[in-house]
Order: sequence, then C-alpha cells, then structure tokens
Amino acid sequence: MKNTKTTLAGIGAILVAIGGALKAIFDGDPATNVDIGATIAAVTAGIGLIAAKDAKPTGPKLPEPTEPKA
Repeated sequence: MKNTKTTLAGIGAILVAIGGALKAIFDGDPATNVDIGATIAAVTAGIGLIAAKDAKPTGPKLPEPTEPKA
C-alpha cells in the first residue's frame, strides 16, 4: 500500500466488480449472466490502483503569498 487514496479506490473497484458479479449470479433470474470480461477488467483496474502511487508535483514551487503592507 503506497498511498491511501489510490488503495481505497482500488479496493472499492474490486468490491464493486465482485458485488456486481455476485448479484448477477444470485438474483434468481436465470436470464441474467455474469459479464466476465467487465468483471476481470474492473478487478485488474483495482489491482492497478492498489499498486499505484499518487503523483507528486514536479513543477517549480510558488513563493508563499505575503500580506500587503499598509
């Protein structure tokens, strides 16, 4: 876990993907099918987000603002 924000987004993506697949399996409608491709893509994206780290700014730092003198 390199960054909390991206890790939580990755875990959320995985949970949503698995939840959607489980809903399609257990909804009681035999005509509903699990979209395996979309589930795998979402889980893969979640894994990528967990492995990623947030970008750090690389540009020059701006000077701190100063209060105007009266």
